[in-house]
Amino acid sequence: MKSILLHIDHDRALKARLQVALDIARATNGHITCLQAVSYEVFAPGDFYGSAIAAAMPVIKENAENLRAETEAHLANEGVLWDWRFVYGIAPHRLLEHSPLADVVIVGPSELSDGGRGPSVIAGDLVLHAPVPVLVVPEDTKSFDVSAPIMVAWNGSSESAHALRAAVPLLAAASKVWLVSIAEPADMPRFDLPALEGAQYLTRHGIACEVVEVPRGEARIADTLFSAAQMRGCGLMVMGAYGHTRLAEMLLGGVTRHMLTEPQMPILLAH
Repeated sequence: MKSILLHIDHDRALKARLQVALDIARATNGHITCLQAVSYEVFAPGDFYGSAIAAAMPVIKENAENLRAETEAHLANEGVLWDWRFVYGIAPHRLLEHSPLADVVIVGPSELSDGGRGPSVIAGDLVLHAPVPVLVVPEDTKSFDVSAPIMVAWNGSSESAHALRAAVPLLAAASKVWLVSIAEPADMPRFDLPALEGAQYLTRHGIACEVVEVPRGEARIADTLFSAAQMRGCGLMVMGAYGHTRLAEMLLGGVTRHMLTEPQMPILLAH
């Protein structure tokens, strides 16, 4: 993944995702595009005369410039290729516009406006509409080892197949790949693509993987998947994202939403 689109904002996970972007760029000899999007509209809804926006603009601009200066100073000492794009507008829209020539978009699990509670609407919009995978990085992530084991959450859906295909560059660098599915009762409907087909696809790319079925148990599927990944020492989870009509919090379905509410490791998502 040589073309990395990184979301820049003041949220608490910025430091973590910047480090992950740097680690991937170093490992792949890649390039980081830092995209900082600022929108004034959200600060004064219903202010038809623009007085509140006009009053807030100098502070917003100063904060954005300070963040840019601080981040650029950090990047200048990291020995990676990067460029900076400052744009006006809603962040998910601007990230989506810049995503067609990216290999991955890196965002946080929550936003400055939601107080860090998550899940991120930015991540939801991008996952369902961007033509590339979205890497969601929690704020406690210290680094990203591209050679660490990776777990692919597999349920046989087209979304999980899309995520598997999008993750091939990272899977090829991993020391171990696990294709993990959650066992369901016999009377539950099954998807069309068995785990074996996912394993065969990876084999054609020279990637060996181990197929595992994990008991459903009493825990939420999200917690079961995180536990399975942690038990295997994985540094990344790959999974398909489910989308339907817009909910109050997210565009994404239940399991994906739970995964992103309290992510316990970086998650690569595709729809």
